[in-house]
Amino acid sequence: MATRNPLLFSLVFIAAQYIPAYAHTHHDVSEEQLHAPLDAILFLHMGLQALVWGVLFPIGMVFGLSRSRWHVPLQSLAFALTFGGIILGHAHGGRQFPHSFHGSFGSWILLPIFTQLSLGIYLKLHIHERTLRPYAVRAHGILGRIWPILGWVQGLFGVIVLMGLCGEEAAGQCAAHYIMGSAFIAYGIIMAILLVAGENWVRQSGRSPEWWDSWVIMLWGIVNTFTEHHGGKWSVKDMQHTVLGVIWWAGGALGIYLARNNQRNVIPGLIITLTGWAMSEHAQAFMLSTKVHAMFGYTLMLAGLTRIIDICFISTSSSTGPLDDNESEHTLTSGINAPGEPKPKPKAARAFRHLPPLLLMAAGVLFMSATDEELDAAQDVGVDHVTYILGIYSVAFVLYLFTLFLVNLYATSGRNADTPTHTNDVVFSVSLNGEIELTSPRDASKWYAPVPREEGTVHMLGEDEE
Repeated sequence: MATRNPLLFSLVFIAAQYIPAYAHTHHDVSEEQLHAPLDAILFLHMGLQALVWGVLFPIGMVFGLSRSRWHVPLQSLAFALTFGGIILGHAHGGRQFPHSFHGSFGSWILLPIFTQLSLGIYLKLHIHERTLRPYAVRAHGILGRIWPILGWVQGLFGVIVLMGLCGEEAAGQCAAHYIMGSAFIAYGIIMAILLVAGENWVRQSGRSPEWWDSWVIMLWGIVNTFTEHHGGKWSVKDMQHTVLGVIWWAGGALGIYLARNNQRNVIPGLIITLTGWAMSEHAQAFMLSTKVHAMFGYTLMLAGLTRIIDICFISTSSSTGPLDDNESEHTLTSGINAPGEPKPKPKAARAFRHLPPLLLMAAGVLFMSATDEELDAAQDVGVDHVTYILGIYSVAFVLYLFTLFLVNLYATSGRNADTPTHTNDVVFSVSLNGEIELTSPRDASKWYAPVPREEGTVHMLGEDEE
């Protein structure tokens, strides 16, 4: 402790002194500088920050949520690397960039970085246990949970600057595509979390998932209804976007009403399906854009349809009790059913339930990649719609893989590693009466299901047959 804290304070001090010295805003950039090749330092900046904010910080956040001992070492390393990445971003040569949101947000993001780092150091001191520390713990937790959002936004701004996207004329389309696409991705992530690790929380909350979904859809629809038309003559796109807002708040209100008393309903899935159909019929400027938007619509329709199938035929009622070990994803045993009890959910049903969140994430990535500027650039280099769409789906698969990795890491690390569901250190033991049993130092195993004994005479090994 005595050696760690001075080191972190020194790192913060050096970074605070070094970064302003190298900061430059690039207000006046020549045409030659705009088209110069990227140098190695800028590549290091991009690779390092992608590693830190896309991989290390999310893993460290999960370790913090699970109270793992690896939280502090990993986050300390990530903070050190991100400070190095910031310095590289201000020290590169080669191509230069005009002033942008990426640079402005990069300066602003130093505030939560230093705040979170200071809170972490303060908590490691273990002082003011009954006064300030509880508030610091809460603030540290809240700030840590928004860390992936900060990284996502800043990374997105970086890609926009690097590719020269979202000029004055395309800013509105960029905002619409990136905000809506990110919302679909976030929707898929939350649904995946609830699927793998959050069913009990949903049941204990007293609200069905569709209650929460419908509120978000309704509020988003209200905003969308009054922000799509900016005066003047109504275009076909203005009318389509506005009526989408209307159907969202109207359907969302219906979904809220149907979800009262903790009831499941298919309205959110139906709204997603209708939105996908509308997007698949959306008129576009050129063929590649038409194909990509159509695939986005089909993906969204399939996400809504699989959500409806999940609710109607696969998911258990949200009013049932908490999952026991026989229904857990972390066991291979089928459990013991008393006469008349329903059999556990088949593995195929649980596998099917991964489709809605995966397809929502794929739809989000597709929509974020469907701006006119992006598709113009792809068309200029000779990329056809098949290659483009399959590449986007590959990105969605990687995102969903990392999401499931983080969720399962939370379930198997820190304080959660000691739960009976996740142990596999099974040994044979012999009780005092000579019976052999499968036991574990943690009193349970994911591989072992007790076998009921039949009533009647017990045959002992070694006895002579009569």
